[in-house]
Amino acid sequence: MRKWITILFYAVIAALLILIWEKVRSFKLFKDREAVTTHNIVLKEISGLGNLELVKYAYRDVVEQSIARDFLPDPKAILIIQGEAVGCIDLRKVTADDIVGRGDTLVVNLPKPEICYHKIDHSRSKVYHTEYAFMNEGLLLEEAYKRAEQQILQSALDSDILEQTRQNADLVLKPLLENTTGKKVVLKYPMEGELRRLK
Repeated sequence: MRKWITILFYAVIAALLILIWEKVRSFKLFKDREAVTTHNIVLKEISGLGNLELVKYAYRDVVEQSIARDFLPDPKAILIIQGEAVGCIDLRKVTADDIVGRGDTLVVNLPKPEICYHKIDHSRSKVYHTEYAFMNEGLLLEEAYKRAEQQILQSALDSDILEQTRQNADLVLKPLLENTTGKKVVLKYPMEGELRRLK
């Protein structure tokens, strides 16, 4: 019995110390030292680009992330995430065979619209609040950012970003080609099906 009382006593002391640490940390009694940053950057790859970006969806997400613990309080974090997803058409896939002249009409067979990238804007995102996270903060934030990035992609797909990309191609690319060629331009896409995400 005495053993259990001792264990309970130490558990209560540990919980109190964690609570005190969280309260002290939230009052910013400890001043942050000036950060020192060094860089050792190496150019890794040069890639040619051919994506015509046609629409950008901007998102703001409030993410609550926690880690379930058995004995100690659950570490929690609340983040305010800013991010974006961009729809595009990869013009590198257009070949001479995809452009067909029919009298005064030019038919251009374009590839399917894609999400060329989706990302979190870390410079505009911030950690709003953390609780009991002093040992798990890195893991909490990494998981929260990863989930937020996946949610941005899914939200963009659910909001028909690919269809909006196709519509914007008609608004942007069609007049440009018509003015350049002096012909009526018809933009065509592959048969309907699952519009894919750029790998």
